[in-house]
Amino acid sequence: MEEKPTLKNSTKVIEIKGLNKSFGNYHVLKGVDLDLYKGENLVVLGKSGTGKSVLIKIIVGLLTPDAGQVSVLNQHVDQITYKELLALRLKVGFSFQNSALYDSMTVRENLEFPLVRNQKSLTKREVNMAVEEMLDAVGLLQTINQMPSELSGGQRKRIGIARTLILRPEIMLYDEPTAGLDPITCLEINNLINEVQERFHTSSIVITHDLTCAKAVGNRVAMLLDGQFQRLGTFEEVFNTNDERVKPFYDYNFIH
Repeated sequence: MEEKPTLKNSTKVIEIKGLNKSFGNYHVLKGVDLDLYKGENLVVLGKSGTGKSVLIKIIVGLLTPDAGQVSVLNQHVDQITYKELLALRLKVGFSFQNSALYDSMTVRENLEFPLVRNQKSLTKREVNMAVEEMLDAVGLLQTINQMPSELSGGQRKRIGIARTLILRPEIMLYDEPTAGLDPITCLEINNLINEVQERFHTSSIVITHDLTCAKAVGNRVAMLLDGQFQRLGTFEEVFNTNDERVKPFYDYNFIH
């Protein structure tokens, strides 16, 4: 499997400088610097508890940093009003690890919900067209009247991505997109993430433990170690090292 090329684009859609976050005496992020460029998929790797999810929550304003700056689409997240933050969040799609579908709603209703809630001027026909377009984009138009309980784990993941995409976000944040899925379904999700990037021109941060996913979808890879991004570059650049903190991560994924 070939790694994805880096993209030549100097426009930053997320800019993080000197980010610190602690919980009591537990220092999670220790001066993190990271940029996401327009149109790229950036993979964030790291062991459990290294602060990957904390980073995502700070980006969308769910957590406040102790120090440092976080700029999303040229807005400083911790300096804008709550109303401005809500407007910004509509431009940032979050794909949850567990898909976060409403079990009591059909697939159609799950996709309609964010659209009707945030774009009240749409006609019923426009809503229907948007729902069908997104389901078609993830290859699951046939599930439109099914309940989430009737779907496989991979299908639920795809529907979750479709529901996030329906608001046409500029930035996508994927939290462990292949967790708990079989190898074939993992490949399908990897392909979908790449299709979303190409078709909807999104810029994305992908949090994962899965190095096959990282290699397949990441234009760049950033590895979070000891509270900082110690390795940043292409997949090969990140793992072409004898660093004992990095090597076991690779060996676990590809050798065992």
